[in-house]
Amino acid sequence: MIVNRKVKHEYTFVETYVTGIKLIGSEVKSIKGGKVSLVDAYCYFNEGELFIKGMNIPESKSTYTHEPLRDRKLLMKKKELIKLQKSLINGLTIIPYKMFVTDRGLIKVEIVLGKGKKLYDKRSSLKEKDIKRDMDRHM
Repeated sequence: MIVNRKVKHEYTFVETYVTGIKLIGSEVKSIKGGKVSLVDAYCYFNEGELFIKGMNIPESKSTYTHEPLRDRKLLMKKKELIKLQKSLINGLTIIPYKMFVTDRGLIKVEIVLGKGKKLYDKRSSLKEKDIKRDMDRHM
């Protein structure tokens, strides 16, 4: 499982969705090897379809290669896409949070509909996290 930990610090989660992703064979091999970076990735709409931009999947040592930073299509139902597109009007952002392989061998991406945190929100969430950690230590 590949997780983008930076997302939890930068955004407040509103909703999460699990989606499929359209990949090439050499990309699947790299992902199952754990060589993926979701750090600078984000999602955008193009003609009613949802794509991930900035996700880095390095090339594997095979004869068939792929472009590491190409845009990849996310596979979602039409109703979910329409709902997401409407929520973007309210100033929310779609960010890929996790990438994992299911029991059946399918690669899924967990995307988050989030609202960007202000500096004071980040400080308060860090403070809450520290207080919780201290309470757990004392118990």
